[in-house]
Amino acid sequence: MAVAEPSPAANSRQQMTKREVYNEVLRRLKESPNVEEVEQPGFDDQLWAHFNRLPTRYALDVNVERAEDVLMHKRLLQLAHDPLNRPAFEIRLVQVPPITADGNTDDSTRPSSLRNRGPQSIHPPPAFGSSPNLIALALEDGDSTVRGLQYSRPMHEITFSTDDKPKVLSQEIEQLRTVIKKELLKIEEQTVIPREIDHLKIPNDGTDVWEIDPRLLKFGKQVASGTYGDLYKGTYCNQEVAIKILKPDQINADCRKDFAQEVFILRKVRHRNVVQFIGACTQSPSLCIVTEFMSGGSVYDYLHKRKGTFKLPSLLRVAINISKGMDYLHQNNIIHRDLKAANLLMDEHDVVKVADFGVARVKAQSGVMTVETGTYRWMAPEVIEHKSYDHKADIFSYGIVMWELLTGKIPYEYLTPLQAAVGVVQQGLRPTIPKNAHRKLAELLRKCWQQDPTSRPDFSEITEILQQIAKEVEDEGDDRRKEKSSGGFLSVLKRGLN
Repeated sequence: MAVAEPSPAANSRQQMTKREVYNEVLRRLKESPNVEEVEQPGFDDQLWAHFNRLPTRYALDVNVERAEDVLMHKRLLQLAHDPLNRPAFEIRLVQVPPITADGNTDDSTRPSSLRNRGPQSIHPPPAFGSSPNLIALALEDGDSTVRGLQYSRPMHEITFSTDDKPKVLSQEIEQLRTVIKKELLKIEEQTVIPREIDHLKIPNDGTDVWEIDPRLLKFGKQVASGTYGDLYKGTYCNQEVAIKILKPDQINADCRKDFAQEVFILRKVRHRNVVQFIGACTQSPSLCIVTEFMSGGSVYDYLHKRKGTFKLPSLLRVAINISKGMDYLHQNNIIHRDLKAANLLMDEHDVVKVADFGVARVKAQSGVMTVETGTYRWMAPEVIEHKSYDHKADIFSYGIVMWELLTGKIPYEYLTPLQAAVGVVQQGLRPTIPKNAHRKLAELLRKCWQQDPTSRPDFSEITEILQQIAKEVEDEGDDRRKEKSSGGFLSVLKRGLN
């Protein structure tokens, strides 16, 4: 059957739509602090090439609220170039929308960031919408009714890439069935939680009640997205809160262990410069952590997205806030292990608090650890090299954060994260301290990122040094104001005498 060629105007509209979707996906990826791929040279062009090689309907069907899915699609296409990798697979759990009494989907009563999710469900929606057949399958043997709506159980979504040829599914059905079965078994081992451990067992000494009923949480807009979880603004018992929910497709044994460790640590800490823990949901699949909402956002966003700057007095105040919070953690034998600007949050009064304890650990009795964790640009050399390390690894990261506050730049922005890590270990690479930096502050930076961890100061010492510098800066400011005031008075007196 002959198909009419689209008119030039129609082509133009299609290209415009594709470009708009591309721009929105690119913006969301760049706003996510955990997608390091966006920092690589030529990323924008590579992403556009991905959109441009596929039909316009791909762009129209992309769920921009899950922009990271596009990177997964791009990766699968690249993998499928090698015949040995075909078909390339990605499998995850999804949730289809609720069904009304008349058989239609009801997606209008929930916030846009949570549409296509059942009550208290944190499963993502399908990547490309959901057909009536998909909804019908999801409802089989596992539906429930709430307020007249039928909510379907989560399903596995399989995204695959292979060579393009007619009837590929029917021709390779047996091969696909075998591969899918193997992949599903892998995913099941990671994500299916045995009934006997449906509730995470986190030690509780009975002095606090932190388990939250998910029905009391009201979700607002999504404010951040990372590899393992999404962050939403919401309310709990009419209190404004931040809700960090784990992505179901990322939940495995290690993820559950990190989640339990984070809850264990958060419920034990109380400090003005550590984000306040409110509670957690520990019953699968609604694993989430609820903390106070920090309206000022992260220091990373302030510096790199809003292009904010800190004058020296404000910089010192922020640095002291962070140092006090970290000193409190170290005094309680807690090592953060991922200290960076993205994990430092500001409240409405510009008080900075340490946040995100997803990889934090209580220091072992031996005092040392060997597991590599954290983010390369801020990571201490001993951690990168898988050597034994202790709380002094946080001091190195703090030095990098202070340099970030001072310059407003991303550490080693001209290098990829891996190149930066190699430079730090093999060449003793460190960020360049501005020549106009306060002499004592520059000296403190060099102490913090010493190669030998034992040569780095403790946070109690860092706080004391910063407070001394802050007093000197304040005194110098007072002297300048007095000189200016005196100069103005003498000038007036001189004119009066004349």
